[in-house]
Amino acid sequence: MITTETTVLELVELCPETELVFKHYTRTRGICICCDALFCTLAEVAERYKIDSDELMRRLNSVM
Repeated sequence: MITTETTVLELVELCPETELVFKHYTRTRGICICCDALFCTLAEVAERYKIDSDELMRRLNSVM
């Protein structure tokens, strides 16, 4: 189970399909989370990039 304290790296290693969610933000916001925030927690990512954390978690859980 993933939480907001899971890092991007842990998540992508656990479930490579989640990279598609991060690529969504690359397309829509012009940011590469896997490049710039690989060692950040999902909470840190949401705060840093002004992403709704519930939306992020929902998107990630939908591909797992």
